[in-house]
Amino acid sequence: MRFAENLKKLPRISHIATLRLLDADGNEIARIENKPGSAGSVAVYNYLAQIYGAITMEAAEKGLELYAEHTEEARATPGKHPSIDRLIDIAAGAPVLKVKPVFAV
Repeated sequence: MRFAENLKKLPRISHIATLRLLDADGNEIARIENKPGSAGSVAVYNYLAQIYGAITMEAAEKGLELYAEHTEEARATPGKHPSIDRLIDIAAGAPVLKVKPVFAV
C-alpha cells in the first residue's frame, strides 16, 4: 500500500500543533510540526505513540511500513526525510523516543 493510502487509515491530527520527541531523560531532541510537508509524519508518529506508547524498535519498524514508498527513498538518500531517518535508526537499535503532543489552540 502507498503512503497516501496508509495516511487515510490513521487517526486525525487536527488537534495537534506539534509533536515533541524526547529522549529517555526528557530532553527534546526534535519537533515535528503539523503543517504541509510534515503533517504526514505527525500522523505516523502520533499513531505509533498511541499504539506502542513510544517510538520503540517495534514501533519504528511499523512506521517504516506505513511510510511505504518513502522509506525506500529515505534509505537511498539519507537526510532527505529526517522523520524516516529517525525511524530507520531506532529500528537499527538507536534509543527509544517518547512522543509528547502540543495541542492546537
